[in-house]
Amino acid sequence: MLRALKGAQKCLCLANKSFNQVQTKLRLNDAPTLAATMAVRHYSPPTHIKQSAVPNESGTMAEVKLEMMKRLGLEHGYQPLPKSREHLLKYQPKLEDLPTRAMQDSFTSAIIPLSTDPILQDKYVTYLGNVRMGRLLEDMDMFAAWCCHKHVVVPQLRTDVHLPYTFVTILVDRIDFTNTLASGTEDIRLSGHVSWVGTSSMEVVVWLEQKQNGKYQKLTRALFLMAARNATNTAASPVNQIQPANEEEKVILDGGKSRKRMRQLLCAQSIFKVEPNDPEQTLMYELYKRTTPSDTMELNKRILPPNCRWMSDSYQMSTIPSFPENRNHHNRVFGGFLMRTALEISWAAAVLYCKTRPRLEHIADISFEKPVSVDSFIKMTAYVVYTKLNYVQIMTVAEVLDPHSGNQVTTNTFYYTFAAPDTVTEVLPRSYHETMWYIQGRRKFEYSMGLKSN
Repeated sequence: MLRALKGAQKCLCLANKSFNQVQTKLRLNDAPTLAATMAVRHYSPPTHIKQSAVPNESGTMAEVKLEMMKRLGLEHGYQPLPKSREHLLKYQPKLEDLPTRAMQDSFTSAIIPLSTDPILQDKYVTYLGNVRMGRLLEDMDMFAAWCCHKHVVVPQLRTDVHLPYTFVTILVDRIDFTNTLASGTEDIRLSGHVSWVGTSSMEVVVWLEQKQNGKYQKLTRALFLMAARNATNTAASPVNQIQPANEEEKVILDGGKSRKRMRQLLCAQSIFKVEPNDPEQTLMYELYKRTTPSDTMELNKRILPPNCRWMSDSYQMSTIPSFPENRNHHNRVFGGFLMRTALEISWAAAVLYCKTRPRLEHIADISFEKPVSVDSFIKMTAYVVYTKLNYVQIMTVAEVLDPHSGNQVTTNTFYYTFAAPDTVTEVLPRSYHETMWYIQGRRKFEYSMGLKSN
């Protein structure tokens, strides 16, 4: 299973050649332009799909969850040993038996009914009356899986047989945010569709909108890579290929192919796999000169320049026990729960570093490297790895702790870009290992802000 997941993950490291043809180039020292960049990245559903769609056809997100359980034949309530689905393996189709699908076939929408459900409001609202973005990440992850359900059609499957599939989140490519503040008391609409497919993987684009002053305003847009697995989650399973319905869908599908190639390229160029390039090595030497005293040759003696902080002093950590409440349909920890938890500790790290409430600008490259059991202890550590002007780049690492052996295994890595109202204290690395994180954070920041054409 892990081999198949890693194979799919190679197709999705970090990249996004957007549906939009606009790609803005910026100078690093141009603060106003940096802030303006984010506006070009929020794309709407294809026109022909949006016009023909039935508003909120899937109902509420609670109804979506129930429908997915029904399709998969899952029982309500927690069972330490869930009901076996091995009998469904014989119904797994072959690729050539699956009809092609258009993007409009998987397009759907649902709502989070905050305006009419006060109990739900309490789960989503911040003390300022806005929406907890971490809660929305949970919903977006579930909704991406729902789009996969809408896309996959097995004509030979009898109506009394449950869907012989398992859909797993492999990676969240990127999530961009507008400047619109979401209210905690108004309905939020999710919409999306499958935008590209491989043999057993699907790219899903998801939008969030909220009605304000009588008109839906965009909140965010995300790209998810999902893997289709068999009924027992032990092997890959084929999915319906996409046959574009028109030129608009063809452009999106071609963009998906480009994103796949770019993900593979950027994955191969990761700082954790290859040495820094020439400009980055020059930067490393500059950091060394800035933090090394000129009046002594004492080994490991470092100095901290004014208005700077060491990276080793700029992190927050929390250990979280997981419970069945946090499970997905397959008795593993729900990926959306990990995304929410990681975002919230990252936000705490950003607030404590900036000494004010920063705004979340961008989430990039959420990778799901290993499944997490529902009885795990999860250690989340959020590091400030790079700063520029009023921006803070956070890298959050999730690790599963074995309470018996003391071993820990990294299961997820998350990258967040926050913007503070004013210029922030500069973070600096002190060790070579921290310098590699600094270079990685710089790369993620430049990519997030559109400073690299890739």
